[in-house]
Amino acid sequence: MNTLEIRWHGRGGQGAVTAGEVLASAAIIEGKYALAFPEFGAERRGAPVRAYTRVTNNPNIPRTPIEKPDVVVILDKSLLKHEYIEGLKPGGYFIANTPLKPDELIKKLNLPNSFNVSTVDATSIALKWLKANIVNTAILGAVIRTTNLLKIETIINVIKSRFPGKIGEANAMAVQEAFENTIVMKLQEAI
Repeated sequence: MNTLEIRWHGRGGQGAVTAGEVLASAAIIEGKYALAFPEFGAERRGAPVRAYTRVTNNPNIPRTPIEKPDVVVILDKSLLKHEYIEGLKPGGYFIANTPLKPDELIKKLNLPNSFNVSTVDATSIALKWLKANIVNTAILGAVIRTTNLLKIETIINVIKSRFPGKIGEANAMAVQEAFENTIVMKLQEAI
């Protein structure tokens, strides 16, 4: 792995920024270099939010917006639009919070057969474990399942250390359930 660039799209309050930070922390624990940073527009709950995470073997990590990501993660179903997929590299990963299966999402959005598609109903999982529509930890399970970038145990350990007690345990359960329930459609399967 040289560098894996991830662009997160969510709404304020869903935890896109935190998801990127947790992933970066886990990458560092596993011996990689990583950087996570947000890009805000109107800073209010519910407003569209972009966050970025770079994971690399190189200590010199640029802090610039990711225009051509290897991975695009959509935390909010209302953002399932072509404009948010823009720039995704051919062969990259499109990971979405939706109850749709990957083939259904491909048809709905008329997606090209140029990248891998994964789906998970992170909203239902978050509501089950957290009793709130905060989908960041659930979507992290989908990211790990799709990319195999890191060990799921490392993500869970970072979450438990960042959110101690019952909140950490509930978030760990959300990660694990999403990891187990993510449906991954590899590029060759979509053709």
